[in-house]
Amino acid sequence: MLKGVIIDDESKSRESLQILLQDFCKNVEIKALCQNVSEGLQAISEHRPDVVFLDIQMQRETGFDLLNRLKNIDFEVIFTTAYSEYAIKAFKFSAIDYLLKPIDIEELARALEKVEKKVNGNMSLRLEQLIQNLKPAVSPQYKLALPASDGLVFVKIDDILYCEASSNYTNIHTGDGKKHIVSRTLKEYDDLLGDHNFFRIHNSYLINMNAIKKYVRGDGGYVIMNNDVSLDVSKRKKEAFLGRLGH
Repeated sequence: MLKGVIIDDESKSRESLQILLQDFCKNVEIKALCQNVSEGLQAISEHRPDVVFLDIQMQRETGFDLLNRLKNIDFEVIFTTAYSEYAIKAFKFSAIDYLLKPIDIEELARALEKVEKKVNGNMSLRLEQLIQNLKPAVSPQYKLALPASDGLVFVKIDDILYCEASSNYTNIHTGDGKKHIVSRTLKEYDDLLGDHNFFRIHNSYLINMNAIKKYVRGDGGYVIMNNDVSLDVSKRKKEAFLGRLGH
C-alpha cells in the first residue's frame, strides 16, 4: 500500500482527488490533506509518504517552494496543474508526472502505476531538470529524459541529430555516435521537439535542422546529417522542408 499526501490550496481539489483515489485507486492511502507549503512540509516529515500530489500555484507560494525546502526528496511527486501547453512540454521532457485539472481517472492510475514500479529513477535529478526546462526554450541546457533499462538518460536537445521510427519504438541518434532506443512513437517526439527546430522529413525520420550538413536534390531528395548519415526526404514533405530550410 502506497502512502500519499495531497497538497493543494483549494479544498474542492483536495477532496475530489481524495475521493478519486479512494474509489478507483485502492493501492493508495492518503495520510494528510494540506492547504499550504508549511502544512505540506509537516505532513511529509510526519508520514514519510511514497507519493505527494502537489499543486503548483498556491495562494502565496508554489509547489516548487516546498520542494526547495527539502534536503532530500525520497518520494515521488505528481504535480496537479492547469499549466500552459509550453510548461506541460517541460514536464514531459523531464519525465515528471502531472495531472491536468479536472483530473482524469485513467491518467491518475497510470501515474500511480509508475510510482509503484519506480520506473523513472532519481526524483531529485528529474526535478532539477524540470526547473531548468521551465526556463525559456532557447536555453542551451534544455534536456530530454530518455527511458533506459536502469532509469533515465538526459540528453541535450542540441546533441540530438535525428530520431528514427522503429514500429512503436524510436531510435534517437546523438552527436556522440550513440543510439538510444526508447519505447515511444516518433509522433510523440515530433510533438515534443517541433518547437526546437526539428522537422519530420519522412514518416521514419525527425531531424534536427541545425544538424544538417547538406541537402541533395531529387524527387524528394535527401539530407546528409553531421554524422554523414543520409536520410530520405519524402516527396510530400519536400516543399515544406525546403521552406523551413530557406528560413
